[in-house]
Amino acid sequence: MSFASTRSTICVESLDVSAYKIPTDSPESDGTFAWNATTVVVVEATAGETRCLGLTYADTATARLIQDLLLPVVVGRDAFAVGRSWVAMVEAIRNLGRPGIASMAISAVDFALWDLKARLLGLPLVSLLGMVRPAVPVYGSGGFTSYSPQQLTSQLGGWAEQGFRMVKMKIGREPEQDVDRVRQAREAIGSEVQLFVDANGAYARKEALALAEKFAEFGVVWFEEPVSSDDLAGLHLLRDRLPAGMEVAAGEYGYDGLYFRRMLEAESVDVLQADATRCAGITGFLQADALCAARSMPLSAHCGPAIHVHVCCAAPQVRHLEYFHDHARIDRLIFDGAPEPRDGMLAPDTSRPGNGLRLKRQDAERWRIGF
Repeated sequence: MSFASTRSTICVESLDVSAYKIPTDSPESDGTFAWNATTVVVVEATAGETRCLGLTYADTATARLIQDLLLPVVVGRDAFAVGRSWVAMVEAIRNLGRPGIASMAISAVDFALWDLKARLLGLPLVSLLGMVRPAVPVYGSGGFTSYSPQQLTSQLGGWAEQGFRMVKMKIGREPEQDVDRVRQAREAIGSEVQLFVDANGAYARKEALALAEKFAEFGVVWFEEPVSSDDLAGLHLLRDRLPAGMEVAAGEYGYDGLYFRRMLEAESVDVLQADATRCAGITGFLQADALCAARSMPLSAHCGPAIHVHVCCAAPQVRHLEYFHDHARIDRLIFDGAPEPRDGMLAPDTSRPGNGLRLKRQDAERWRIGF
């Protein structure tokens, strides 16, 4: 007799939502935005004595939406039927629209529900999802436009010394300085480490094309959002005309499958990006992976290394995961069980059930905010 036919239904009993605003360790900016703190919204779901964790990086409005709109449609549902809860959440936010905080709210809850299911089964999450690789390559990501040359070279060079095979820096705020900054980065990391740049949509099309020619002299192989991710025609133009060996990447602002499908149909990228803390969680991320598989397209995970590592080791199209400085720092500050990279790889801790993360409640309390 099967497990499904003999087990009694285990229901989600509660969803607890909290938010934490954590200052950056120094001012951070990219080509189009500046910030000095990051807000983390944490969801903890329970079933009996089993407690789990999901999260997103979003405004406190996301926490309020979870509490007011998603909690009522998830609590009481079968804890093993994660897909049914996901559909119910998508239906619940119909009149709000999928892009933005609604999908980020679903993301946090979906992460928690997958974690709960894995913990109830006593499995690491990657085993529940179906492991395709034991570890995922990561690239060190920072090099903010607010950094001094010393900060830039110290951070990127430090990752190279730790065994990272890829690093990424921000560009675009002061285009006239970008070529020199890229040169400094290359000198800091040596010739063997791949260099990525991310303009966050700061350039115009021809400006991006002209700069790409100069970046190629320093071995840049990845040009992320050279123009706005909404400019699919511009991304397509650059994809066709960038120097050989330099890929165009975009997609981190995708909130649903339709966004990713449009980007792929427009042939706008060489590598699609997706962020499971934005695109409706693990369920949404796996949908993006399936779209990439249909087009033989690689997928790269955006930010949040600790929360992404399990699904990245289970999604066949994933090429690598962004080890974003700010999120990696936050992971260590407020979560127990955050994995550390080794030789440029990040592996899930398969000795722990679920995603292996637990909120360090006492440590996090100093940054807790109301909503």
